[in-house]
Amino acid sequence: MKSILGGVCAAKGFKASGVHCGLRKNKEKPDLALIVSDVMCSAACVYTQNLVKGAPIIITKENVADGKAQAIICNSGNANTCNADGEVVATQMCALVEKEVGIPAKDVIVASTGVIGQPLPIGPIAAAMPALIAALGYDNGEAAAKAIMTTDLAVKQSAVEFELGGKTCRMGGIAKGSGMIHPNMATMLVFITTDANISPALLKQALSHDILDTFNMISVDGDTSTNDMVSVLANGLAGNPEITEENEDYEAFCAALRAVTTPLCRAIAKDGEGATKLLTCEVENASSEKIARVVAKSIICSSLFKAAMFGADANWGRCLAAIGYSGADVDIQKVGLAFSSQAGTIDVCKNGAGLPFSEEFAKEILMQKEITILVDLHSGTSKATAWGCDLTYDYVKINGDYRS
Repeated sequence: MKSILGGVCAAKGFKASGVHCGLRKNKEKPDLALIVSDVMCSAACVYTQNLVKGAPIIITKENVADGKAQAIICNSGNANTCNADGEVVATQMCALVEKEVGIPAKDVIVASTGVIGQPLPIGPIAAAMPALIAALGYDNGEAAAKAIMTTDLAVKQSAVEFELGGKTCRMGGIAKGSGMIHPNMATMLVFITTDANISPALLKQALSHDILDTFNMISVDGDTSTNDMVSVLANGLAGNPEITEENEDYEAFCAALRAVTTPLCRAIAKDGEGATKLLTCEVENASSEKIARVVAKSIICSSLFKAAMFGADANWGRCLAAIGYSGADVDIQKVGLAFSSQAGTIDVCKNGAGLPFSEEFAKEILMQKEITILVDLHSGTSKATAWGCDLTYDYVKINGDYRS
């Protein structure tokens, strides 16, 4: 397996585009994206667990109920959530794809992201469809990645090449997410495409399993969005034998999926609103995967700890406190803790008690842009990783005037 370029256009038979249709005030920012496969695909999606769900999620659930889809349309700048006509507008967006591309509306995944509670006008989207179709290209994945961004500062995409059944396959993805990030799942949209041949049932299974250790392990601010969605399209054009059971090819497919989703997770956390540092919490030697996940996420979610990381303060007691209130069955007297970055690694806690350490060296480690919190529970063999970011003054500034 190797990393390649291309994002959602890395796989054979996928083209994409992104244009400005007028939903966003800044004309320099594209706000409408389209991804199209040359042929029908196996499709799988996972969605936010917020009881308040965007209208596009409701329509997409209906459209992919048969495990098939061929296109994705997404706007930014307006979430189309909590609107009386939201489902009507989401349906109209799918109908526009049918009209302009010829793909049945029922085979379209629709998504929206942006401000909640403001009506989404269909006019600007309809008017921009000719330009959106004209811009479709097999090497245009980045345009789509830019068009789904809201407060994101960085384009988020990844892709890999791998082997299945003697055939070369490719998989790529794009993501948006910067604030309102606290899965299950995170304001996060992820679109993944692959030319691998896999049944809808196995694709859904692979995605559902993958998110447990990827997108559900990110937190920026503790707010679970209304519009979160991760969608995967697999068009089979690589020509490998269809994956219909859990065999070696299925395991290889899952490994490729993880190789695409993990960089996207890191990118979302690193680009958290106002963030200056990417925080990675690695928990090892837990008595179960569930406990490892709970501990890792509790530390990453701690506002006090996130603030300490902004100030490069090695206040490791906040990690222990987060473990203590996490609800995980942990023997605190066995816990070890260290901070690590490209500047080095420093042990700060052993057997649940503090160790003497150099505050100066610790500060040097925590001044770096990427910091890893190493937690050893000394209670088993399970492990988990969570991603987050520091909590800064700019986070409040950004969200204090989000609508303006």
